[in-house]
Amino acid sequence: MKTIRVGGVPEHFNLPWHMCIEENDFNDADVNVIWKDFPDGTGAMTRSLRENEIDAAVILTEGITKDIIAGNKSKIVQVYIGSPLIWGIHVAADSPYKSIEELEGTKAAISREGSGSQLMAYVNAQNQGWDRDKLKFEIVKDMYGAVAALKQDKAQYFMWEHFTTKPLVDNHTFRLVADCPTPWPCFVIAVREEVLKYNPSRVKKMLEVLNNKTKNFKEIPQIAEKLADRYEQKLEDIKNWLEITNWSQEQISTQELDKVQEKLKELNLIHKKVDSSKLIHKL
Repeated sequence: MKTIRVGGVPEHFNLPWHMCIEENDFNDADVNVIWKDFPDGTGAMTRSLRENEIDAAVILTEGITKDIIAGNKSKIVQVYIGSPLIWGIHVAADSPYKSIEELEGTKAAISREGSGSQLMAYVNAQNQGWDRDKLKFEIVKDMYGAVAALKQDKAQYFMWEHFTTKPLVDNHTFRLVADCPTPWPCFVIAVREEVLKYNPSRVKKMLEVLNNKTKNFKEIPQIAEKLADRYEQKLEDIKNWLEITNWSQEQISTQELDKVQEKLKELNLIHKKVDSSKLIHKL
């Protein structure tokens, strides 16, 4: 049985993967999928793809696009979540900052260089008309590092997925100031070129099994309750999240990738745009 090492964030988006592993769906298709959690997100996953520590990643569209252009020898094989990601902009619960406008000139906590939290800080700055060259960052590794940084005033705000962070808003660790949605499908599946060259059939099988699960994921009996329990979320929050979240079984279009590249170039996060067809691989 061929093995595929897959990385992703330990968040509710990825429950279909875990269900396929736990229910032996991948094994039944003669594919051994080994999952690795990346709580510190996109930057850690792109590095692991580069260093052959994982074969595939469920990763933010803008993050992997930027890293492939920078030399990561991977390709996008499919959209995973076709809806936007809602990034919450959070401050410490006792922070003096009450509005997004007041955060101009303050420091953003980010998981690492090249992370989604950093890229979206640039997107938010552009949305607000701030000088992007004056953005300041504090590297905190993950959400727990962000809690400490905001509490100690080493950073003043932190952008992370709205619903993942909501328990920290509910227990008054953070306060939500605003939301900033991505202007494109948020998660794609990227695979190292070497794996695509030598084992395309095993990647294809893996995706077939996964897509079979995600196609009717929302209709699984008690799925909201299962998500709420497993990810320690309020049931009403999970139901709201399910309403606005759509899993995809299709490849991303070159038009969507053109849009991502246009934004990255506009923000000076890439030096050049490339032919978007070179970022994807059709199985």
